[in-house]
This record gives sequence, structure tokens and C-alpha cells, in this order.
Amino acid sequence: MTSGELIFVTGLSGAGMSSALKSLEDLDYEVLDNFPLSLLETLLSDKKHQGNNIAIGIDSRTRHFTPAKLIKAVKEFEASLVFVTCDDAILQKRFTETRRKHPLAKDRSISDGILKERRLLETVQKKSDLVVDTSDLSIHDLRHIIKGNFTPEKQTSLNVTLMSFGFRNGLPREADIVMDVRFLRNPHWDKALKALTGQDKAVGAYIAEDKAFEGFIENFKGMIEPLLARYVQEGKSYLTIAIGCTGGKHRSVYTVETLKPWLKKLGITPHIVHRDMPV
Repeated sequence: MTSGELIFVTGLSGAGMSSALKSLEDLDYEVLDNFPLSLLETLLSDKKHQGNNIAIGIDSRTRHFTPAKLIKAVKEFEASLVFVTCDDAILQKRFTETRRKHPLAKDRSISDGILKERRLLETVQKKSDLVVDTSDLSIHDLRHIIKGNFTPEKQTSLNVTLMSFGFRNGLPREADIVMDVRFLRNPHWDKALKALTGQDKAVGAYIAEDKAFEGFIENFKGMIEPLLARYVQEGKSYLTIAIGCTGGKHRSVYTVETLKPWLKKLGITPHIVHRDMPV
């Protein structure tokens, strides 16, 4: 069998599986889409594939697909399972705009097909190592998430994403841990700092001067550090820590940038996402 990384990519039709597979292909994974599970053992025993990193797209279109067969294959071949999902309303819009037929709605409405597929894959989503909700993501954001989790030189026993966000734009769907830092003094109200971000030294100094910041950041580290090893023990591969402020531009960004070198000292190179910070 191949000694390289094996990843199954599945999820809802129209959610972005093809884009996720393309991102893995850019990372030099050998990508196979809509590949029959019955041929998997033959593929992996083929000498020309041994040692390669392989990503296989499997979904409701795949011949003889069942959730049970996919979950069994993940266990048997010790593979990672990535599930790409999206809000029903956005999926409906995507199918309507592209005029494509939903694979499970050839003789019914698109909404019926989406609901049927969501129910079919419910168990698979719960068993997945990484769930990516593309409802609020651009293709660029999706690529960053895939790259952050599967770039070989960044892989650790636990893949950690540090994400800043603004509460006014909604909670990040992929977050495992959410911390609210709106209690810190807000640079937004300082005319000299308003246009800057948490990556600027002046903003960082302003936030660090808040007497509450030092105690908070040390207590937060103290809470998170012992959890990292426990997550690994429980078999968790991916962890997203989301830090939120009002707009996602100042306090949350600075907090994420403060946590980044701390995680590196622990031997973890985090993937950084500033979701709502202006580019």
C-alpha cells in the first residue's frame, strides 16, 4: 500500500469539492475525482502510486457509493476525511445560476435534491477530520484552508488554525474554540489608529497597554496548552481557534498575531486566517 498521505474529499454537490481537490493538486497530490471505492485497493497496491500523496474525490455521484463504504475505507486505509459543506440557500443559488441539475434531483426540485443529499451524508460529515463550510468563503479562502492543513512541511500531529473575525459578520462556522476580545480597549475610536490593523505596531502597542490584556493572554494560553495534547490523544487532527472582536480588524487580529509565536514555541506552526481584515 502507498506510504504517502491519503485523503478522501467528499461533501455536498456544489459546495466546492472540485476547488478543494484542485488545491490539493497544487500541493502535488495525485488527484482522482469520482473514483469507485471498489477499485481503491487495486489503486493503492499499484507500485507506480506507492509513496505518492493521493486525494480522492468521492460523493453521491460515485458508482455504488454509500456512506458506510466510505467510512469503512477511511478506517481501513487510515485516511483523512475532508467534508465540504454549504448553506442550502447558497447551494440553491449556485445550481440556479449555473443551470446545472443536482445529481439527486433529476426528477424533482433542487431543494429536494439538496435535502436528500444532506441527509444521506449526515453520518459522513460527523465522522470527518476536517469540515469546511464554504458559505462565506471565497475560492482564495478555501485554498488557504486546504494549504494550511495539508502542506507537508506544515503538518504536525495537530493542525491548528488561528482565525480573527468580526462578530458583526457572524461567527466562523468552522471554529472549535471561540474567544471574544471585545472587552479590550478599541483602537477604532482613536483617529490615528482607525485606518490601521492589528498587524501594525501602533495598534498592537495600544491594545497591549490595556491592563486587562496581559492577564487575559496568559490565562488563555494556560487554558489552551493542556487541551492541545488531549485533542491529539482523542484523535483530533484539526483545531480552529477563532478570536473575535467587533469588526475583525484590530483587537482580534493583534491577539492572533500574539498567539502565533507562542504556538511555534510549542512546536506547532499555525495556519493564520484574518477573515474580516481588509486586504
